[in-house]
Amino acid sequence: MPKNGFLTPKAIANRIKAKGLQKLRWYCQMCQKQCRDENGFKCHTMSESHQRQLLLFAENPDKYLDYFSEEFFDGFMELLKRRFGTRRIHSNVIYNEYIQDREHIHMTSTQWETLTDFVKWLGREGHVTVDLTEKGWFITYIDRDPETLARQKLLEKREKVEEDDEERMQKFIQKQIEKASDMEKNKNETVYTDLQRDDEEKKIAFNFGAAKSSRESESESVQPETSTNVLKAAAAEAASTSKKKEKDDRKRKKSALEEIREMEEKKKKTENPKKDYWLSKGIVVKVVTKRLGEKYYKKKGVIKEVRDLYTGFVKMIDSGTTIKVDQMHVETVIPAEGKQVLILNGVHRGCKATLLSLDSDKYCVSVQLDSGPVKGRTVNGVQYEDISKLAQ
Repeated sequence: MPKNGFLTPKAIANRIKAKGLQKLRWYCQMCQKQCRDENGFKCHTMSESHQRQLLLFAENPDKYLDYFSEEFFDGFMELLKRRFGTRRIHSNVIYNEYIQDREHIHMTSTQWETLTDFVKWLGREGHVTVDLTEKGWFITYIDRDPETLARQKLLEKREKVEEDDEERMQKFIQKQIEKASDMEKNKNETVYTDLQRDDEEKKIAFNFGAAKSSRESESESVQPETSTNVLKAAAAEAASTSKKKEKDDRKRKKSALEEIREMEEKKKKTENPKKDYWLSKGIVVKVVTKRLGEKYYKKKGVIKEVRDLYTGFVKMIDSGTTIKVDQMHVETVIPAEGKQVLILNGVHRGCKATLLSLDSDKYCVSVQLDSGPVKGRTVNGVQYEDISKLAQ
């Protein structure tokens, strides 16, 4: 009977089977060989090449364990950094995407027995932020890139300078208030006292008739001049006070506007700029999971409604159907330069902006704000996951 040729049905079936992932218990990490069934794996373990690999492993098992563990850790963290960034994501989602590569390092050959042990180890070592919920283990990547740290230090320094300016202004205003209150206290007021007599026996006499004529003449000569001077002084004082009031009103209105802007910016900065939820109504997203069906995988849609912060209803662009998705099952969409985007996280969360340029090496963009208290400002270094295209 002739051997199976390259184009025979059996050979084609064998190649189709070899394409996909096989069961993990029939994989040999030392030989890097995947067997399709238990009988094949048994034959492989009895082979001479496998026995040689076992002898090599027995000479220095720690060396091989450390090598496989390091390779698994590097691949897992590289996928987490490049694919999900600093977003909060379920550990199983990352692991399922990691094992899609046929040449990946299997966890059974590392120092960690389960994914839970590996996630706990990552949290203890400070590589990620670990969060245990009812749905399982969630992790958030901690970015320790030197450029990112330098950018964060620059932002903290800028915030500190702005806070110092505000504190200095508050101290100045407080001093002015104290000075004004002291002046009010020290103002000379008319004090009425009791009649004091040095000699109790001496009589008090009042003479109104003798000096009447002289006082009348003096008052007649002085009264017109004093009255005119008083009127002029009163008019000048009223004009000066009205001008001062107008100037003070103008200054007060201008400072109030600036103060409102500063308060809005300070409020946004003091609040936690990074949130673990980013879904917003009206943005375009891409489905990145096959759990919803093959027809939705890698397809784009528009978020029509957001519920419970992490769940959204997406209307698919190509088919027009509406599906319910979780935040971890979609990703943001970066449009072309000049298009309008919505900022989903950070200080300017919720502001519309125009995409100016992309930096594919650093996975960030530069945008110009179209709304908000600092409209028109250019913001650099915005991460891909912090913006998304706005639906037209």
